[in-house]
Amino acid sequence: MKYDSILDVIGDTPLVRIDPAVHGLTNIDLYAKMEMLNPFGSVKDRPAWNMVRDGLSRAVEQGDAVVELSSGNTAKALAVIAAMHGLPFKSVTNRMKVPEIKELLLLLGARIEELPGQTECLDPTDTEDPLSRMYRMLSEDGGGYLHTDQYFNTRNLDAHRTGTAPEIIKDLDGAGPDIFVACIGTAGSSTGVAGVLREHNPAVSVIGLVADKSDFIPGIRNIDEINEVGLFDPDNYDTIDAVTSQEAIEGMLTLNRRCGILGGPTAGAAYFGALRHLRAVDAELTERRTAVFIVCDRVESYLSYVRKRRPDLLEQPVRPNSVSTVTDAEIAAVATVDVDQAREWIARDRPVVVDLRGSFAYSAVHIEGSINIVDELFDELVHGGLPFGAGTPVLLVCPVGEKSARYAALLTRMGHRDARSLRGGVVAWRDAGAPLVRD
Repeated sequence: MKYDSILDVIGDTPLVRIDPAVHGLTNIDLYAKMEMLNPFGSVKDRPAWNMVRDGLSRAVEQGDAVVELSSGNTAKALAVIAAMHGLPFKSVTNRMKVPEIKELLLLLGARIEELPGQTECLDPTDTEDPLSRMYRMLSEDGGGYLHTDQYFNTRNLDAHRTGTAPEIIKDLDGAGPDIFVACIGTAGSSTGVAGVLREHNPAVSVIGLVADKSDFIPGIRNIDEINEVGLFDPDNYDTIDAVTSQEAIEGMLTLNRRCGILGGPTAGAAYFGALRHLRAVDAELTERRTAVFIVCDRVESYLSYVRKRRPDLLEQPVRPNSVSTVTDAEIAAVATVDVDQAREWIARDRPVVVDLRGSFAYSAVHIEGSINIVDELFDELVHGGLPFGAGTPVLLVCPVGEKSARYAALLTRMGHRDARSLRGGVVAWRDAGAPLVRD
């Protein structure tokens, strides 16, 4: 096959059957939609090209920069496309969580602008959030930007309505799947594909997967974040399940080692979540069914992610005092305080208030007198032992109170006598009208 441009290679990815000897299902044929085989390596190649292509000629004429609020695969694809057309690309985010992606973006010539944000993801309804103010500025006509706007641009959905979904139906001999499983990030692929599959077969079951609370899986929102995405509609899904980072890595290993599919943690989450759901219904079926999940991208960009969470896989020693080892029982037993209790405690006993959010989110707003130790740095500190005296009262704060509870539980396990978590985090503090300060 010959193509005039690498952009012509986007789409038409294969559908690969997972060997039943691997998944163990009796009545379900499971297929992987291999979006990692797009030319820039991910499912985001489709919407990136679909969102930007109609505006490229005008952008070239005006010398505009392509810009997107992204720290992952959408940014990577747009950086390549922009460079191909002689345009600068800017990635706007409040936190680059995967160092390999950041380095690749820089290699591609992207500019990365990290801005303050009150949470770790965009919430355009919060008019005071600096990241939201930047979003509004980018969306104005004549601003010098071609803003692709992946969170709200319906061309994100259209890329999958006209490409991904018809390809799945065609490759299943026109029948389409009985069950479709997709991770929810911008909700573009899951919503776009699901809509077409339902038009083709109203009985199709759609399973959406999110990251577990306070957990991080690249490309997937957690249950507290998905409602902040403009393309997300809960009615598109029959079920929304959560997957942990450890489960995502387990699923990834199965795909890598047993299937020869070098998908990353998002693909692993999709496979693990799909299999958990399918096993629950497999035995009850009286006729064969077909299920499809999406392999979003490749594993190579996530070795630091794996090293942090499963060092044993890279022949590294297991690190002591790891927050990933905290159990649900330990979290349930931790001392949590609401906003009124926290304010009273701060006024009375002067605990050390540790804000675990990113530095830009902390700069935007924080509790007066708190200190900022980003969760990754705090994670490094606790490996060496208690970062504070065992008797020093400590209040831990994060965006919604989930991550801080895990760290409070870890400190308690390590012998700290008074580590507490702010219930509901900075969001609860703000919503209660408690004072916040800015740098």
